[in-house]
Amino acid sequence: MATPLNKRFSSAKERTGQWVFSQEIPTDIVVAVGEANFPLHKFMLVAKSNYIRKLIIESKEADLTRINLSNIPGGPEMFEKAAKFCYGVNFEITVHNVAALRCAAEFLQMTDKYCENNLAGRTEDFLSQVALSSLSGAVVVLKSCEALLPLAEDLLIVQRCIDVATAKACYEANFPCRTPPNWWTEELSIIDIEFFSRIIAAMKKRGAKALTIASALITYTERSLRDLVRDHSAGNGTKSSDAQSTNSQVRYQQRELLESIVSLMPSEKAAFPINFLCCLLRSAIFLKASTSCKNELEKRVSAVLEHVTVDDLLVLSFTYDGERLFDLESVRKIISGFVEKEKSMAVFSGSGDFRESCSCSPAMHRVAKTVGTYLGEIATSGELSISKFNGIANLVPKGSRKVDDDLYRAIDIYLKVIMIVMRCLI
Repeated sequence: MATPLNKRFSSAKERTGQWVFSQEIPTDIVVAVGEANFPLHKFMLVAKSNYIRKLIIESKEADLTRINLSNIPGGPEMFEKAAKFCYGVNFEITVHNVAALRCAAEFLQMTDKYCENNLAGRTEDFLSQVALSSLSGAVVVLKSCEALLPLAEDLLIVQRCIDVATAKACYEANFPCRTPPNWWTEELSIIDIEFFSRIIAAMKKRGAKALTIASALITYTERSLRDLVRDHSAGNGTKSSDAQSTNSQVRYQQRELLESIVSLMPSEKAAFPINFLCCLLRSAIFLKASTSCKNELEKRVSAVLEHVTVDDLLVLSFTYDGERLFDLESVRKIISGFVEKEKSMAVFSGSGDFRESCSCSPAMHRVAKTVGTYLGEIATSGELSISKFNGIANLVPKGSRKVDDDLYRAIDIYLKVIMIVMRCLI
């Protein structure tokens, strides 16, 4: 049974035969590209390709009848178009194939230096006049370059695409001409993380605002790590067929991607929505990301803890299926970091008793209430040890609670759960 790949090769060979044999001159050379064979004419090829000319001239065979060009960029499809160009047959250059054609032209040495109006010049004209005249065109060309490295980099196609995409994205961020205003972030989200990182770095150099960079990072993350960062409520997360069952190779790729995204974040702590940060941190915990990656996310959540909801903290506490608790170390570090920040602010404000000043701040009151309610929610988990429960409860200064109702409720729930567990063990 023919595979789709073999069908494409057969189709290419059939199409090539239609326009070659119509010349009424017997072919005298076969060009092999992978599994595809192209019967062609030497004189038509050497007129445009210096590379093929040198292969024929330097060959030890008296009459070379077969050459192998399997390492040509773009494979059989691009060689077919290059051969058509040699024969003067029209074909369409598009944003999807122009980079591959330009690389193929360079490989075959089909440059204007060898022959005027050659394929390299044609593709360069299309690049500058059409493909790189818009953000969408530049991104599509850049995407195609992922399979054309390092030649696409050497020919500066990659850098030109990045320069255009950066300039267009910055302009759209400041003066949107389409709806929704952040449409450009969707355009950038299709490319590889390496190219995306270079665009983000270039946007920062151009002075792009933190919220602009954040918008691009959020869209890119939601597309590339869709199953990990979408908004899951505890108990309603992904099931075994999604995030939980990914193999080690996929997990490794996701971890590398997540760490790269976090490294691109602007320094402004409040640039990202809280729920997004919490989902990102849960992904980091789940993927066993580097300590530096988790620390960065914990600091960002801690910096805005007064605005964090109980649901946000629960996102950090449970596995994706909502059935098991994480080790809660990140939650502890987030709360601890916030309390330390409040103490430092109290010291710098010149208050007589920094503990009392810290405890009485409106932000600390809000966090104390959130933590009390949060403890009540996780108290139902049989996996929660007394040391972890106490560890989180004791992080909040006693004077920061206007009333202890939430904490008492949490303790009551926890004790009842312990009693039930103990009865089951008897």
